[in-house]
Amino acid sequence: MDTRIFADSALGFTKSPLGIIALFIVLVYGFASLVVGLGQGLSDHIAPLIYFMVFFPVIVFSGFLWLVAKHHNKLYGPSDFKNEENFIKAQMASVASLAAATAKQPGHESGVSVAQLRQIVNIVSSTPKQQKSEQWKNRVLWVDDRPDNNVYERQAFEAQGIEFSLALSTNEALELLKANKFAAIISDMGRKEGPQEGYVLLDKLRISGDLTPFIIYAASNLPEHKKMARERGATGSTNRAEELFKLVMSAVASNGS
Repeated sequence: MDTRIFADSALGFTKSPLGIIALFIVLVYGFASLVVGLGQGLSDHIAPLIYFMVFFPVIVFSGFLWLVAKHHNKLYGPSDFKNEENFIKAQMASVASLAAATAKQPGHESGVSVAQLRQIVNIVSSTPKQQKSEQWKNRVLWVDDRPDNNVYERQAFEAQGIEFSLALSTNEALELLKANKFAAIISDMGRKEGPQEGYVLLDKLRISGDLTPFIIYAASNLPEHKKMARERGATGSTNRAEELFKLVMSAVASNGS
């Protein structure tokens, strides 16, 4: 075999975790075969090597089955998607949407600063594309009586493969939760029902035993409010679009581990 062709093929395998595993297997098995075929004076110790060559593929195959069953979403790199260009476009779309969401928030009338844009890029670039076999693991429930205020935020998530169900009230959210399973829940705080309706929904879920990750997206970003949200069972609380993105995507990713 042409060594250049082999080297190019090996380089291609290094672009994903699955390919690296394959290269490791070939390397180990190849050395074992060379030792058995070319080794001299090993007649007294040849049995362990033969057993290794017989059982090694069985062990590897069993490990591969376990990875596919339990951690299949971690076996892919960006180049494994149907189109790597689409992967890059999705990342750019998320960055643009998060920047737009940040710019419309109070205190950002002059636009998004370079530092903020850099932070948004870093957050999005560290977020893997979702590859979940079960649809609910890509679905998020967003509870807000003014969903039009969160259009840009949803666009950032949707570029990453996240789907949304929208609820305008606590009761509507509870009805959706009875019939559906979600990877995470985003909720505002004050609604027409009351000024702390986000906590009302959170308390009802936790009392019923529902431990779905719950993120509060409200006007306050004070440390004491963040602390209170965590103490009451929320995953986090923020008023920043990029922090919301990070919290939700981390919660979604944990459903595939």
